[in-house]
Amino acid sequence: MKCEHYEFRTCPKCGKCYCERSSISREDNETLICPDCGTREALASIGVSKEEQEQILEIIHRNA
Repeated sequence: MKCEHYEFRTCPKCGKCYCERSSISREDNETLICPDCGTREALASIGVSKEEQEQILEIIHRNA
């Protein structure tokens, strides 16, 4: 993970410290959240179960 161009932030949803580009929460369209929470919100919005969301995130992290 490269963090050269971004500052470290703490996600207000999960508490994770991250340095990647933030996502905008779908809940209020203004809160900055970590990319993982952004992915979870997007997947939840199309009905993907929490278990499958975690599997998808594992694949994303494995291939990053």
